[in-house]
Amino acid sequence: MQTELGDHRPADNHTNPPAIEARGLVKRFDGTLAVAGVDLTVPEGAIYGILGPNGAGKTTTLRMLLGIIDPDEGTRRVLGHERPHDVARLIGYLPEERGLYPSMKAYEAIAFMGALRGLPLKEGRKRGRELLEAHGLGHSAERQIRQLSKGMAQTVQLLGTLVHKPKLVVLDEPFSGLDALNQGKLEQMIRRLADEGTTVIFSTHVIAHAERLCEQIAIIAGGKVPFAGPVDEARDRIPAQVRLETAHADGPWRAALPAAARHEGSFWYFDLPDTGIEPLLRALIEGEAGILSLSIERAGLHDAFVAIAGEAAARALDASPEEGEGR
Repeated sequence: MQTELGDHRPADNHTNPPAIEARGLVKRFDGTLAVAGVDLTVPEGAIYGILGPNGAGKTTTLRMLLGIIDPDEGTRRVLGHERPHDVARLIGYLPEERGLYPSMKAYEAIAFMGALRGLPLKEGRKRGRELLEAHGLGHSAERQIRQLSKGMAQTVQLLGTLVHKPKLVVLDEPFSGLDALNQGKLEQMIRRLADEGTTVIFSTHVIAHAERLCEQIAIIAGGKVPFAGPVDEARDRIPAQVRLETAHADGPWRAALPAAARHEGSFWYFDLPDTGIEPLLRALIEGEAGILSLSIERAGLHDAFVAIAGEAAARALDASPEEGEGR
């Protein structure tokens, strides 16, 4: 199950029926509005991220999609069904609140979680041992959960989420509490699932995970979704930045630079013009600016998040603790 790390994105699956479709989901708790009209479309076979600070409504949204709680308003379809419970056996769900019976052996815990989704215990035990072996934990198959490290126990619970071979995997803040090594292993596992055609949707408050893994995201802040769509489309909300170094400080070519261009030493910084870079290049060459270097840098997802959700939401995102979202 080895997969190379990198900026892998799943293939375009927009022509397939969506794995999840939600329109106008609303949820209140004791009169307080927790989710205010969420719309989502998750393509089949995609890795889809729900990105937002703790307390933004990510967990509540996932629970509504899975039928753990019902929305007060709105509709949802999961794997083509309006009632998520009708397809529960095709779904793997890792909740934010981790929990395994501490006296259970690792392979038995995996089998037990599979049995909750309809997998026969005998087959679950067999698959449990195989999964532990494949993920470097074969030596711990007979150990009780209480004897495992936190990272190992979380891996066991994740394998229990996958043991029945679901078509849809939903992970709520799956990276919380994992060290860098285990986070990398989890990213590999998520990519592998998508390569095999499984739809993966996960919530996170860590932009790096969404940027590395996802083709599409939903940004959620204050119970609302100000953006849902391709990561590249979110980044394109901010113009690409041009960094130009010239041998000469002045000349007729200066008129071709945007009025807001910033000059620092021999470098110029400005937004990529709407007309593209080619007309500017011609003016620079014809005007003998003496181009020493020129680079174009697209906005990162963090800057896109700030532009879409606002600085307050971005500060909350950056300040989110490693564990615990609440509602």
